[in-house]
Amino acid sequence: MTQRREVRVSDSFFAELEDQLGVERGPNAEPSVTDFVVLDLPVIVERFAAEFDDLPEAIAGVPSIRMLIGSAALVPAYVVHGVETPDGVINLVGVEIDL
Repeated sequence: MTQRREVRVSDSFFAELEDQLGVERGPNAEPSVTDFVVLDLPVIVERFAAEFDDLPEAIAGVPSIRMLIGSAALVPAYVVHGVETPDGVINLVGVEIDL
């Protein structure tokens, strides 16, 4: 069983999210930042908390940087990058969304 980790979401994550999703829903019902934060982000945070050691390394040979590739309720595909700090906390630092 993998150790459960504390997860924090960094300002850089939110900046990237805002660059990709609008503050309001798009004209074709594209999700907003708030939609993603409320519906999809909790599941992503939980996966990093519970499964960090089992996620693929974002850079081969650097186990402190992992990525989660998946789909969510509102987006068909995403990649989220998490970095483990020396005290074992996982910081979510980036997100790429494919709408």
